Order: sequence, then structure tokens, then C-alpha cells
Amino acid sequence: MVICPYLVAEASFGLDFNPLETNLVNLVIIIGVLVYFGRQFLGNLLGSRRERIQSEIAEAEQRAERAAVQLADAQQKLAQAQAEAGRIRQQASETAAQAGEKVLAEGRAEIERIREGAAQDVSSEQARAIADLRQRVATLALERAEARLQDILDESAQTQLIERSIAQLGGR
Repeated sequence: MVICPYLVAEASFGLDFNPLETNLVNLVIIIGVLVYFGRQFLGNLLGSRRERIQSEIAEAEQRAERAAVQLADAQQKLAQAQAEAGRIRQQASETAAQAGEKVLAEGRAEIERIREGAAQDVSSEQARAIADLRQRVATLALERAEARLQDILDESAQTQLIERSIAQLGGR
């Protein structure tokens, strides 16, 4: 009994795998064998792949949650850092304004001190110049008076003047 008319003429049993020459029974047998034996293999393969994909999805969701928490934490730290930077900027501008005012006040005080010193120097220089002029005037006056007295007074007049002066001093 021959199952397939296209099989080899000898009394052997075999399958013809040429798709154009095979009959419907051979195709059904091959498909059935593939479905029967391949179902478990493909099921196991697809099941393990599905489990792996599910675990990767769960892991990715966990990483996304951790990243969201870290992002929120980083944003909070950024907001704190910006607030701190603003506070530091404001404090620095206040300190700079105070330092500027202090420097201006010190500058004004220094200018006033220099003016007072200059006024004192001018006053002392003026007093010194006046004293010097008085000294010169007095010296010149004495020199002229001596010269004039020497011209006016002769020796007898000088003697009378000296005696009169001694008498006035002694009479007291």
C-alpha cells in the first residue's frame, strides 16, 4: 500500500518536501507536527520573553518613579539655592551700599580735617609772618631811633638823659 503516489517507486516510505509536488496530506501532517511540538517551545519562549518584558517594564517604572523623586528633590534644592543666592545678592548690595556710605563719610571727614589743617597752617603762617614783620619793624624802628638819637644827642645830652633816668628809677 502506497500512501503517496509521488513517492519513490521502490517500496520505501518517505516524504516529498518539494512544495509544488507535495500533496495536501503531507502539508497537514507537517503543520500538525509543527503545531504540536512547536506550541510548547514557542509558548515557553514567548512566556519567558513576556516575563522579561514585564520585569523590564516594572523596573523602568521604578526607575521613572525614582527619577521623578530625584527631580522633585533637585528642583526643591534648586529653588532653595536660588533663594539663598537672592538673599546673598541682597545682603551684598546692602553691605556694598553701607561700605560706600562709610567710605564717603570717611572721605568727607578727611576733607574737613585737611581743610581745618590747612586753615590752621594758614593761620599759623599768617601769625608767624605778622610776628616776623613786627620784629623787623621794631628792629628798624630801634635802628632809626638810635641813629636819630646819635644825631640829635651829643655826649652831654646823653649824660643828662642817663642821670634823669637813674633819678626817676631811684626816686621810686
